[in-house]
Amino acid sequence: MKVILHDLDRSYDGMITARCDRMIAADGKYAPCQGCFGCWTKHPAECFMKDKLRQAYRIIGQADELVIVTKNLYGGYSATVKNVLDRSIGSSTPFSTYRGGQMHHTLRYGRHGLWKVIVYGDTTEAEKATFRYLAERNAINDGFERSEALFIRDMAELEGLL
Repeated sequence: MKVILHDLDRSYDGMITARCDRMIAADGKYAPCQGCFGCWTKHPAECFMKDKLRQAYRIIGQADELVIVTKNLYGGYSATVKNVLDRSIGSSTPFSTYRGGQMHHTLRYGRHGLWKVIVYGDTTEAEKATFRYLAERNAINDGFERSEALFIRDMAELEGLL
């Protein structure tokens, strides 16, 4: 299953939904993660907040390919995309295991294929390096086999990269 998480305006929804199985619009119309860890302990794999991100961890956790389209924010995800990723912590468990010689949380949904980040907006070389590293580390932590970080200056390039 291919999932696209994006912070673009609604005018891109048609193009995006035509290129994926599920879409998550990071539009900010949801509550931020409260850090209660209830999705790990009290009610595993379910957020107690009853908004549109309640099932985000399942959608992301079951993705074979996750494509994140985000505006550059100092070499990191936009605030709205970061908020969705924070709310997807339920895709792992509170238990730990070793992957690649490093300690990580046990995956609730198993391994995945590609964690791909498409970054738009002005981006310095240092921010690009930070984004590549961030994508690589997020991919490892969430059980993805590989990662990519691509940078576009013109939104017309987006369609060919999805």
